[in-house]
Formats: sequence, C-alpha cells, structure tokens
Amino acid sequence: MIPLTLAEIARVVDGTVPDGTDPELTVTGPVVTDSREVASGALFAAIVGERSDGHDFASAVYAAGAVAVLGSRPVDGPCVVVADVVAALTELARYVREQLSPVVIALTGSVGKTTTKDMLAQIFEHEAPTVATAGSYNNEIGLPLTVLRAGHETRYLVLEMGAAKPGDITHLLRVGQPQIGMVLNVGTSHLLTMGGVEGVARTKGEMVRGLPAAAEGGIAVLNAADERVAPMARETPAEVRFFGDGQDSSVWARDVTLDTEGRASFTLHTATEQAPVRLHHLGEHQVANAVAAACAATAAGLPLDRIAAALSGAVPRSQGRFEIKERPDGVTVIDDAYNANLASMRASLQTFARMAGERRKVAVLGEMMHMAEDTVRHHTSIGTLTHSLGVDTLVVVGKGDGPDAIAAAAREAGGSVHAVPDLDDAIALLRESLRPGDVVLIKGSSIVGLSAVAKALHEPA
Repeated sequence: MIPLTLAEIARVVDGTVPDGTDPELTVTGPVVTDSREVASGALFAAIVGERSDGHDFASAVYAAGAVAVLGSRPVDGPCVVVADVVAALTELARYVREQLSPVVIALTGSVGKTTTKDMLAQIFEHEAPTVATAGSYNNEIGLPLTVLRAGHETRYLVLEMGAAKPGDITHLLRVGQPQIGMVLNVGTSHLLTMGGVEGVARTKGEMVRGLPAAAEGGIAVLNAADERVAPMARETPAEVRFFGDGQDSSVWARDVTLDTEGRASFTLHTATEQAPVRLHHLGEHQVANAVAAACAATAAGLPLDRIAAALSGAVPRSQGRFEIKERPDGVTVIDDAYNANLASMRASLQTFARMAGERRKVAVLGEMMHMAEDTVRHHTSIGTLTHSLGVDTLVVVGKGDGPDAIAAAAREAGGSVHAVPDLDDAIALLRESLRPGDVVLIKGSSIVGLSAVAKALHEPA
C-alpha cells in the first residue's frame, strides 16, 4: 500500500485515533485480515467473524511487526477505531485507488474467472509491475485487500469480481474503478440468490454497465459465444470487443488440438495477427479462458506475439482448481474441490477422463450448490456423464437431492457407485480401495468441504 499515517487513514475511513496512539505513525506495509500474513509495517484489519474476533490477535500482530490495528473497538496498542471494519476497508481501498493510475482490468463470470485472472496476471507480469487478486479474494473484503496491495509503481491491476446477489459487482466497481471489464459467461451459480439464470445475467451485466464511456477509455470484453453475454454489448457505454472462436470476434482461436493428457495447442488470431499457443493448463475448456485473457490484454495495448508467449508459459496458480498431486505409490490426486457448478463439473470430468486414459478412474463428487429447481435434473446428468466417460468407481459424498441424483443416475447407467454420508467415510473408503496407478478426481461445491478429502489423500495412508 502507499504509505499513509494513521491520521490520514482515520480521515479517509471516518475513524478516530484514540488517545495514546501517535497519529503520525505510518503504515508502510500490507493491509491484512489474517494475523499469519502480517509483515513489517502492516495494518491489521480486525474483523469480527462467526468463529473468531480479529481484535483478540492484537498482541500477536504487533509482535509480528504491524504498525497498527484497524478495529471496531480500541485495543492495547496503536489503532484506528471505526464503526464498521469492512466498510472502512472499502473506503480506504477507494482512496488508494484514486491516488494511483494503473490500467485496471476487472473480470467476472460463472465459470473460469480465477483461471482467466491468473492467466492475465502472468501476461501482464512480463510487461510491468502487476498486482492481481490472490486465489479467489473476489468479494467485499478480498477485492479491497487486492487494491490496497497496489503502489505507485503498479502498472497493471487485475481484479476478479465475484457476486452472490444483485448489486455486488456494482459495489466492487466503485472500489476498483476499472477501465477494462470482462464478462466470461453466465451459468448456473447462485441461482437462488439472484433469481434464476436471467438474474445471474443481470448481475454479471453490472460489470459492463458500470464501465467508463468509450470516449473515456472504457472497454467491455464479452464472450461472443454466450447467448446471455453477447447482448450485454447493448447495455454498456464502453467500447465493445468480443472474444470467441470465429472471425466476428476481436480475438479468436483456430486449429485447436489436444495432446494425450488434454493440454491444448491452437493459433491465436486477431484481424491482423496470429501467433501459436501451447497451454500448460489441462482441458479444452481452457482455450476459451486463454482467448478471453488475450482479448483483454490486446485491449490494454499488448502485442499478440508477447501475449501468446506469456500464455504458453503460464501455469496454474490457484489451489483447488484441477490441482494435480502425484503420490509416491503412483496414485494421481486431482483437487478440483474449490467449487462446482454444472459447466465446471462437466469440464472437469471430461478433462479427468482424457488425462487418465487407460488408468483406473475414481471420481469423488459432492453436491453442486445453488441449483434452484433444476437441481435433480442437473445432478442426474452428471451421474450419467460419469458412466459415459468410463469412470470405474464413483464415490458420491453427502446427503440430499443432489448427491442422491448423481448416485442413482450412475447406478442406472451401470456404474460402480459408493454413496457415503460424510467426508470421514469418503476418506476411509478411498484409503482402503485406492490402488497404485489410480487417478482420483475430487470435485464439488466448496461448502461441501471435499478439499479435506484431497488433502487427506495427498499422501498414502
């Protein structure tokens, strides 16, 4: 973060510096909410959560080098006291953003936004100092923390924006103030809180409706192949650029091929240039993510040959997204348990099946949450898909309509299915049944907690 005194921070966030705290103390390090991430010069934001109260860690963060605590009550040490710590983070991030002049690229979508964000970050890092969202820190806390990592040297700021309800993206736009905004796709995530898939589309559309006008440098990057994204071109004041798989787009891919493990090679095209790309990411669906990243990078003025070279060197960065671990006994564990919806579940299973080849395939699946009235139908389609892809053993974790539908459909198709009620039962079953050479895919919505299964299986029992 740019250096700020406690007096300056208090002014920006409408807070107070209690008696006994030197208002001229200067924050020179990061702003963090996790006491384990404190570094010298840091500001620790003490958020009160369901399970912990950040104020209880004050002595530990001072010992680790924090300059002060941003809290909702005084602590025994330097602090700034505010009514609402999360709201204060928002105001502080807005202020810092207004002091800087990076090229800001924001992106949203139902599927693929974290991978696309990671690709974009690796493209821009080859060009100039870049700050990008870590993992999926894409909400009302994570996005301000990302902006607050930027400094005067930052040339590119890449912001992933998530949404659980209408208005979320509009709120994040006020903080990040992007010039370039991307919508990757509209899918079946958060149907219950957004009012169905059309509600998801309206919420994702907040991204382009909130961009600057074309005359002010605003550029909307849209998926030409998504029937709910492409029409957003009529809703934005910004210049529109499409990405896709045809020449009606600003950037598109041709001649896509997959190697035996599912890594894609293709030719990246614009109207005047072309360049070869070979991805390290697994799965044909990653081509669309790469093309989207390339379109945003061209919108930022980068030449296609350097974009293609950076994409060819880009590697997966974020945990829980088709993260591959090879065990000493030859078992391959694929942790794709960060989240799941219908599109990502299908893509993950298809990539897993291609990668595994003739090896024994074990799929460990949990519920896809927030599917509204279509939950049984969508989960049934996944159960059927596992059999058609040649999954040898399916382990369905959890109770309810979704898991039951997966298991029933797979059994009806003739698959070998184990339905277990919880994570401990899944871990015990897998530890007993895995064989050297097996490939295990672990996939489900994050709330199911299947990442614990992946972690337990990273090493043989």
